[in-house]
Amino acid sequence: MTSMLPDVSVSAEHTDPRVPQRVRYPTARRRTLTVQRIEPLAAHMTRITFTGDLLDFVSRGFDDHIKMFFPERTENSEQSANVIARDFTPRQYDLATNTLQVDFVIHESGAATQWASSQARVGESLTIGGPRGSFIIPVEYDWHLLVGDETALPAIGRRLAELPPDSRVVVIAEVDGKSDEIAFDSRADATVTWVYRNGAAAGTTDGLAKALAAQKLPSGDYYAWVACESLIAKGLRHQLLADHHANPKWTRAAGYWRRGSVGVHEVHEN
Repeated sequence: MTSMLPDVSVSAEHTDPRVPQRVRYPTARRRTLTVQRIEPLAAHMTRITFTGDLLDFVSRGFDDHIKMFFPERTENSEQSANVIARDFTPRQYDLATNTLQVDFVIHESGAATQWASSQARVGESLTIGGPRGSFIIPVEYDWHLLVGDETALPAIGRRLAELPPDSRVVVIAEVDGKSDEIAFDSRADATVTWVYRNGAAAGTTDGLAKALAAQKLPSGDYYAWVACESLIAKGLRHQLLADHHANPKWTRAAGYWRRGSVGVHEVHEN
């Protein structure tokens, strides 16, 4: 991923190269982008490439979030003056082509799903904001663990694309079925285990926990990254610490969504 890196504010200096760092971006602002390309990735995932006001855009963390502002639709399908903001991972930003890719999980309902599945057209405009900063996770570990449901696939895909060739990574990913698997491009030594819900509602199964328990994990120091339904992410963090000798300082568990709620993003540290 190519990006222009302006001056950033780093939260602290560390001598251990494995300590994650937070940075803040002074150029975070709202931008108006235009749809350049739409392509299906899987049964329930679509990639949309945007272009436009991206000159000073910067995103240094694979699980960064931008705000995307979708027009609200009334009952008669007309667009109202209101907008609905949702968080998305900037999947890839390319300075040379002035493009930003965002992957959309297509759910049964929701403003983002409605826009991506029925309103998005080449030439259509959309406003985004951020990212306001990044949580940068270094690569200097013996190996890496990435666990998540389909909402985490854009961040997982980005991490796999950015890890250097000598990296070892284990991925456990939950989707509804085989048609929801996506292809990952990576130079790293990656092992991917797919977990299927087979029609069960997202956020209602223990498939990720069972797959993690059954996985033969490598030895050595590792960074564990988890993103999925919030309560499941919290449970997986506890499982990693209790059963898999995860270092709490090298474990990040995020609730990218919460069952029964909208617009939720939580990080679990306890």
